[in-house]
Amino acid sequence: MNVPLLDLKLQYQSLKNELEAAVLRVIESQSLILGSEVANLESSLADYCGTKYAIGVSSGTDALLMALMALNIKPDDEVILPTYSFFATAGVVARLFAKPIFVDSNPITYNINPDLIEEKITSKTKAIIPVHLYGQSCDMDRIIEIADKHGIPVIEDAAQAIGCQYRNGKRVGSMGIIGCYSFYPTKNLGAFGDGGLVVTNDEKLAEKLFQMRNHGMEPKYHHKFVGGNFRLDALQAAVLNVKLPHLESWHSRRRQNAEIYYNAFIELGLASGVGITEFDVSNKVLLPTALYKDFGHKNYHIYNQFVIRVEKRDELRKFLSENSIGTEIYYPVPFHKQECFAYLNSNANEFPIANRLADESIALPIYPELSEEQIRYVVSKIAEFMG
Repeated sequence: MNVPLLDLKLQYQSLKNELEAAVLRVIESQSLILGSEVANLESSLADYCGTKYAIGVSSGTDALLMALMALNIKPDDEVILPTYSFFATAGVVARLFAKPIFVDSNPITYNINPDLIEEKITSKTKAIIPVHLYGQSCDMDRIIEIADKHGIPVIEDAAQAIGCQYRNGKRVGSMGIIGCYSFYPTKNLGAFGDGGLVVTNDEKLAEKLFQMRNHGMEPKYHHKFVGGNFRLDALQAAVLNVKLPHLESWHSRRRQNAEIYYNAFIELGLASGVGITEFDVSNKVLLPTALYKDFGHKNYHIYNQFVIRVEKRDELRKFLSENSIGTEIYYPVPFHKQECFAYLNSNANEFPIANRLADESIALPIYPELSEEQIRYVVSKIAEFMG
């Protein structure tokens, strides 16, 4: 049996007629940059994300970069963020010649550990970027409390978590001063190429962000500040306008697939239950923990990835590949170990949880079109490997 990590062709086939009609509509209009498709998407996504403003941009990376630029992050400013995340979170800080300040992970959710944030704050701290990793919210109550205490803005990196709800019912991205999303094709809401979104409830920030994505220009050829070419293509917006109404059902299918995984692992004796909290993974599989499952919010976890932890992770991945099962490692090298950040002279011993996650985590297929038979095949092969 073949079980790819992700099969985008299945989603395309289910929406083929709508998607091709939308793309053709843009081609025939020759309105290719911004325009009505982007404006309609922004209106729909502001409503969906629970914010007053949504600004379509060129990528999730550019969304983060714009957010920092809008907050006037300058060289030598410090920005606190998790050491365990996709590179863009730290890369955009370095691009502005600011200093990324790394924080270790929470051992249960793998998100930034809020208990370690305050000790990192200095007079140079100008922003905090929590990352809602794999589709589950950070502890935003604690993070906002710390940020407000010190007067520091919070930029939410929600690239992997659009639609995820926190325990207060708010969607991630709507709780900080700015929220950032990615529409990279592998995301739960994916475009046909790069795309991103910035959201905010602040009118002045929204005005600045709208101008910033177009070189800081308003009116034409008049530049109040230096922005960039961060515009969202109309073709990508048209694709996303077709897909957005299906997003909730795709979230639901991912949650259903996660439950099948949970049950299958438990039935085979590979895990002791759902919501395991211990960090030791010896002789078993540690399943992802959905912290807010009991708060009544259906999108407590949207499972952009289904990440388990095991011993002999690399050997397991090789075995699964030999049995036609796709996997991925998110992320094998935390920021504090990246060559490009060697100048920061980070102490690797300061990040024991992230180090373990980098060595033990492996993502299994979780996409909506996955069948129960495929999921059980994956679990059976893991059982076979573990003996």
